[in-house]
Amino acid sequence: MSRPTNFYYAFLCLPPRKRDAIIAVWDFCRAVDDAVDEAPAEGTPGRDALVQSALAGWREELARCFDGRTPSTEQGRSLQPFVGEFSLPRQPFDDVIDGVEMDVHPPTYANFDELFEYCRRVASAVGLICIEVFGYRDPATRAYAVDLGVALQLTNIIRDITVDLERGRLYLPLDDLERFGCTRGELESGTLTPPVRALLEHECARARAYYDRAMRGRPREDARHLVAAEIMRAIYFEILRQIERHGYDVFSARARLSRPHQALIAARTWAATMAGR
Repeated sequence: MSRPTNFYYAFLCLPPRKRDAIIAVWDFCRAVDDAVDEAPAEGTPGRDALVQSALAGWREELARCFDGRTPSTEQGRSLQPFVGEFSLPRQPFDDVIDGVEMDVHPPTYANFDELFEYCRRVASAVGLICIEVFGYRDPATRAYAVDLGVALQLTNIIRDITVDLERGRLYLPLDDLERFGCTRGELESGTLTPPVRALLEHECARARAYYDRAMRGRPREDARHLVAAEIMRAIYFEILRQIERHGYDVFSARARLSRPHQALIAARTWAATMAGR
């Protein structure tokens, strides 16, 4: 794994071969994301051509992973053996690249339907890959993966408003800003005005609704197979709760959990899942 992640303790609960597969998936998707996130600043000469070339390279690398040719990157070589072993679907990988491409230019989303499509591509698609590694019997698990992916991504969006705005990105739906009388300038100023607080309360409630949908939609017979996903859910839900407890102030400090706190949540979630709770 090339960098720290809030999913670290979720990965630890997996058998070694499945853990290796999930790490390979994560590293591949992370590298695709870096093609945009680590690109030169918007407006830099040649930047767009560089990013598009990098994304085209990852599309070609994905093709190599699935058609049996030798991948040219460390991430592709690590991923390829697991494509056949776990029958990984190609379409979600393509969706991830399409989602990352949406970030090439600073995005705005008129409404939640548009934002949902972004979340589906960059987060739910990864979940649809991961459940093939985790294993499942009930097809409803796929809907669980989609809902959980949206919940996780919405939590990221709320937590990272300041960082994203510094990159010129605003993911919150514009009709939500209008509804609560909130402006982009208020968000950029980092001032928790009453309209900003009301807006963020609404966005947190939406994220909570998707966590709830995932919980209610998780097939009972697949619960133990999905323990890693449940650990991810529990850790990110606690991040959301932390934002709520701090009065929706995402500007003065970035919500984060310490490693011991994450480990405790992981242990409790694993025990509850194994006990059938």
